Amino acid sequence: MTLARAIRDVLTTADPRRKVKLARSAARRWRRGDLDHAFDVAMPDAPGRPREPELLPPSRMPRRGKGGSERGRIALLHALAHIEFTAIDLAFDMAGRFGCDFPRGFVDDWMSVGADEAMHFALLDRRLRSLGSRYGALPAHAGLWEAAESTAHDALARLAIVPMVLEARGLDVTPATVARVEAQGDIATARILQRIYTDEIRHVGLGTKWFEYRCAEDRIDPETSWQKLVKRYFRGQIKAPLNDSARASAGLTRSYYDSLVR
Repeated sequence: MTLARAIRDVLTTADPRRKVKLARSAARRWRRGDLDHAFDVAMPDAPGRPREPELLPPSRMPRRGKGGSERGRIALLHALAHIEFTAIDLAFDMAGRFGCDFPRGFVDDWMSVGADEAMHFALLDRRLRSLGSRYGALPAHAGLWEAAESTAHDALARLAIVPMVLEARGLDVTPATVARVEAQGDIATARILQRIYTDEIRHVGLGTKWFEYRCAEDRIDPETSWQKLVKRYFRGQIKAPLNDSARASAGLTRSYYDSLVR
């Protein structure tokens, strides 16, 4: 089995539990040296998706509130589970689509990220089930894969947008969410979110590391290049307030994003 074929199996699998299992297995087999470092098959244009949840455009997504009630907490957990489910594919696609253009350590890093995202999804889905729900019970955001589609041709753009914008946003909002669910007495959910937050600092750091590596190879300024790529490929806005300390610990300093904050 080659690395690319193992990654493709993860990406094309629609069933959530099987995707988690394959993701963990692929990361473990790569770490053990059981997969050939070969890119002999192309990555799919889009990953497999289960019949549920129903995917809606952002304008049609119901407002979920701040999780004050059990119903609100289920909506919050479901939205986060969908983000982590999509993040499994984003990480494995990063390794499979662009790994041939980077040193082996690039694959090491993004396979480990994929395993983290699979674990995050499993934790959130288990928590949903403990509250009498499940992943797929509510509608979910249809636009999360768009960042992958728009940057499928450009590793530098993918690194700029997915870890350094989308995951970095998690660093901004998660601490307040953790504090809120703790105040509501939901310690189990708070612990899961804190674990995800800690891992996401590492993920953003890996994105920054490999972005700067490629910029050094291409002899271009990383901060100016990142700003140009964000303006071109990111449809939203980088909104204050930002978690500057967590971003800085991931190497994403204010000099990257200060001029783009709204």
